[in-house]
Amino acid sequence: MLYRVEGIVLRTMDYGETHKIITLITNNSGKVGVLVRGAKKVRSKHASLAQPFTYGEFSFVRNTGLGTLQTAEIISSNHSLRSDLDLSAHASYIAELTDRGILEDEVNVQHFEQLKACFAALSDGKDFEVITQLYELKVLQMTGYSPVVEECIHCGNHVGPFKMSFYSGGIMCSRCSSNDASLVLISDSALKLLRFFKGIDMRRIGNITISAETKKELTFLIRGLIDAQLGLKLKSRQFLDNLGKLV
Repeated sequence: MLYRVEGIVLRTMDYGETHKIITLITNNSGKVGVLVRGAKKVRSKHASLAQPFTYGEFSFVRNTGLGTLQTAEIISSNHSLRSDLDLSAHASYIAELTDRGILEDEVNVQHFEQLKACFAALSDGKDFEVITQLYELKVLQMTGYSPVVEECIHCGNHVGPFKMSFYSGGIMCSRCSSNDASLVLISDSALKLLRFFKGIDMRRIGNITISAETKKELTFLIRGLIDAQLGLKLKSRQFLDNLGKLV
């Protein structure tokens, strides 16, 4: 069966001496693996299509399992996401989080659109730390683990101060959190931003300015939720963390 899709390359792997297999997140066919014949050859017309983060139109034949590429055209190469170390590290983490965090049969057009907008925002020079935090939160929302940050997850209390419970997946008021030493404090500014982030569509992101201290807190909170709720061990995350220690 012939498929025609818009897709973004999440992952590539060598196959044999001259071929590659790419994993695409698509606008209408979920997440699929596609064999790109000859992609490892220097002069291959498909070599650039098999690069991570490439956004394009792909036509492939697939009955079951792996598809085989027929034709393709690049819409955006997202070259800057591969040429800049910081952007490449964040884009690699975002791609792996998408690939590992969202199951193949769960992928829909919303996942595709949010990732496309995320990569576009990174390419446009928006703050890569903030964009990554926003997308991490979108992955939690899209996988059904949206954190409860509007009220106490136990009693519904709207009055702070609050602490974050990673394993419960939300905030808890002082009354409910008094005997739980595993909870972490959350500042008013971080809590307001988490509430704000939950309502943002990645396709409508403006320029968001956040202090370095609050960005650090948001990263800690959101990744704590990802670790507790999704339980993923990502190689790209380890590299990103090590890169941050060098700054």
